[in-house]
Amino acid sequence: MSDIHQLPLFLPASEDDLNGYTRLRDAITLFQRHLLREGKSEHTVKSFTSDLQLLEEHGGDETVLGAFTTSGLNGFLDWMEHGRGVPCSRKTYARRVTTLKVFFKWLHEIGAIPHDPARALLQRSGPAPLAVILSPDDIASGIAFASSLRRGEKPDARPELLFRLLLDTGIKKSETMRLTPADVTRAAPPTLTVKHENARSVYRERIIALDPEWLPLLDEYLAQYPSQKFLFTCTARNLEYVLEDLGAGAGIAAKVSFEMLRWTCAVRDYRAGVETNAIREKLGLSEISWYETLGKIKRLAEEQERRDE
Repeated sequence: MSDIHQLPLFLPASEDDLNGYTRLRDAITLFQRHLLREGKSEHTVKSFTSDLQLLEEHGGDETVLGAFTTSGLNGFLDWMEHGRGVPCSRKTYARRVTTLKVFFKWLHEIGAIPHDPARALLQRSGPAPLAVILSPDDIASGIAFASSLRRGEKPDARPELLFRLLLDTGIKKSETMRLTPADVTRAAPPTLTVKHENARSVYRERIIALDPEWLPLLDEYLAQYPSQKFLFTCTARNLEYVLEDLGAGAGIAAKVSFEMLRWTCAVRDYRAGVETNAIREKLGLSEISWYETLGKIKRLAEEQERRDE
């Protein structure tokens, strides 16, 4: 009896139906279901799907799972970076390598393919550039300028409220936009609860300690910007402008952003001796992504310490 499988007459309905003769395009839906069961966010699922569709574009509609080899995947990555004619950032390149590794590892683990062709793939050589963070002097200048805005002709507490919040918590822009006044617990010690609407992101929900001195600032802000639901009623882009204007007014050379303040928060905690796993949990990062992130935090801390000497 032949061991050769024929192309299926119908689309695979379950993981048991997948094999080396299954077309890549017919395996993507089952992979999406696998990612969702693993708790991946919708954004991650969409990104991984887009990456696999690009792989399909490169190989052809009829490419089957068993046809992929390590050299072939390296050829795809080279085409994506140099031959496609579309710019590919270091971050995008790294994510696509991750997509290939996760996808083919899954296929191998469920027995759909005998070998994992993506296992030997390497990320682009050379370390990714480090983030730009604020120095202690930058932070002091930013707080001083923001404080002056609270006492100007048209008092505005929002810049200082936002600046201090991001420095202390390191939350993302999307998380900031979902905050409500009810997420702030005023009992000593005060805390902030970061929630996610997506049930699959529950593991990223967390409670973060707040500086007690931030609470009077919050009251001042709410008196100026009454909120029925969300803490920040403007758009995310407006908050980006608030940070950029604060940085410019404080004389900070680099553009102040959510991402900059997130990294600054992590480095400040690390230099203050906060346990590394506590920093990971505070940032809402998985253990997989934390390995690379912690290395960058250490390097940033070392650079800042050298400048402080």
